[in-house]
Amino acid sequence: MHPQASKAKPCCIPSGSPRERSADTPPVGRAASAAPRPATRGMIALAGGEFLMGTDYPGSFEADGEGPVRPVVVSPFSIREHPATNDEFAAFVAATGYRTEAERIGWSFVFWKHIPAGRFSALVRDTVAAAPWWCQVPGACWHSPEGPGSDISARKTHPVVHVSWNDAQAYCGWSGERLPTEAEWEYAARGGLTQKLFPWGDELCPQGQHRCNIWQGSFPHIDTGEDGFTGTCPVDAFPANSYGLYSSIGNTWEWCQDWFGIPLPETGLVDPKGPAHGEGRVMKGGSFLCHDSYCNRYRVAARSANAPDSSSSNLGFRCAR
Repeated sequence: MHPQASKAKPCCIPSGSPRERSADTPPVGRAASAAPRPATRGMIALAGGEFLMGTDYPGSFEADGEGPVRPVVVSPFSIREHPATNDEFAAFVAATGYRTEAERIGWSFVFWKHIPAGRFSALVRDTVAAAPWWCQVPGACWHSPEGPGSDISARKTHPVVHVSWNDAQAYCGWSGERLPTEAEWEYAARGGLTQKLFPWGDELCPQGQHRCNIWQGSFPHIDTGEDGFTGTCPVDAFPANSYGLYSSIGNTWEWCQDWFGIPLPETGLVDPKGPAHGEGRVMKGGSFLCHDSYCNRYRVAARSANAPDSSSSNLGFRCAR
């Protein structure tokens, strides 16, 4: 069993993975070099430069290592305007024959409210002791997000989920891209604003308007869906930030390139890439399950981590170059 990657207050994603990656089950698929790759579109070029990373916000989780605020320099880079979608991941699978870790291992984590009540006992194998709303569902994977009987036919422009860090790496190898570093991700998500909580400012719902897909109600039992959604939503359902990035907070967590580590150095940070080793990879952005009463990690400075072979129904990725 993988050790829990983050010792902070439990997050709205299952921390760690109760499965060991076997050396005899490598990623499966045809050679990526022989497969057609997508055209470079939806890629935003950013100038880079110095920005203030992290936060001293009193509502942050100290054990997550969000602070202190520190000056960080990132070199020019490009990043996708939105997370990888189901349509885009399907193109990758069609071109390469790739099978995700959830498919090969045989199950993934699904949020309990999204499992049909009449099929709960038939679909759920087990739950996470510290977070019983996370259910181990055999057959749950990127194209069957809630397990057997579910599909993505109505979610083509939703972010792909049930993809591990290793799966995201495989996609990037095919597309000729890479995962963003945590610093790049936060620089892009801030959209040029300095030390704001969200990509648009400090107010969650300016003028009463929802700007992201998160939980409303009483977690984990009642999601009123006041923002229009109770699960994932199209990647462009809410306005982009000033840099043109959609869905940078809420909707789904996004894998970053870095290993998770704390404490972080406070000076001399130029293109930081995190520690050389670790137990979990950094995730940023929060998801549709984040709620202020339990996990307010839908702020741009918030961070968490999970084992690189883990997957769940609220975890995806975004490519950079």
